[in-house]
Amino acid sequence: MSSFRGTKFNSIPTSHQYTAPKSTSSSNSIIDSFENFSNKVEDLLDTPFITQLKPYVPQIGRFLIVSTFFEDSLRILSQWGDQVYYLWNYRHIPYFLVVFLLLLIVSIMLISSTLVVLKKFQLYAGISLILVIIIQGFMYGLFNGTPFIFRNLSLIGGLLIAFSDTLAQEKKSFAGLPDISSNNQYKNYALLAGRILLVVLFFSFAITKSWLTTFVVSIGIFAISFGYKTKFASAILITILIFYNFTSNAYWSPSLNNGRRDFLKYEFYQTLSIVGGLLLVANTGAGELSLDEKKKIY
Repeated sequence: MSSFRGTKFNSIPTSHQYTAPKSTSSSNSIIDSFENFSNKVEDLLDTPFITQLKPYVPQIGRFLIVSTFFEDSLRILSQWGDQVYYLWNYRHIPYFLVVFLLLLIVSIMLISSTLVVLKKFQLYAGISLILVIIIQGFMYGLFNGTPFIFRNLSLIGGLLIAFSDTLAQEKKSFAGLPDISSNNQYKNYALLAGRILLVVLFFSFAITKSWLTTFVVSIGIFAISFGYKTKFASAILITILIFYNFTSNAYWSPSLNNGRRDFLKYEFYQTLSIVGGLLLVANTGAGELSLDEKKKIY
């Protein structure tokens, strides 16, 4: 979304008897070390201070997801003349239609984003924001650009994750369907869908960064997708993203020109949307359809 811009044989030891146990022992040691480390990190997330913040995590996550819409609304309003001039003279959209569409888009983004944060009419608000993305794509001629498609698929994924989180948390019932509170499968499928969508949310970030960042982020992506150490993976990825965002997307630097500042601001709020999606997944947990849950059974 964007505006203008392992057995002994006869008790005789053999080499095979030593090689396999060593390999197995080494493998188990690595796994055990990772389990211990990740458990310590997750224990840190259960400290009294963090526990007090948990009730506010869903709201924070949803706000971060839609923060890019708030930013884009303010950008259109603050650059109103440039927006109108570009669409009228370069995109050849009639002047009255340009003004109408821009006012409509700004109104929808501000109202729908606020509804998402407040968890009110989320389905309608989410659909409205998705429609805004599509309309802007046509208005600014952005559908030919691969970055636009990846970034906005990510943003749509974030909106759907917010709806999945609400569905799982509020346990709403719908006409013609069983009450979700009486059937945990609905909650589990919602959480699974949220994790998978988070993979989409990350692709636009990972493929444009260094190979090391891409490697680490990719591990986190698949860990969350398969529901393995979800809370740990979310905490690591959130830390990486926040560090990256404030060091590489510092759009507030006074030495930047307006074009560069706009680009970094767009990247900054897109990354905040990814952080918001991670917060929601960390808050809801992996659910029963996950490797973490299967480990408890087997």
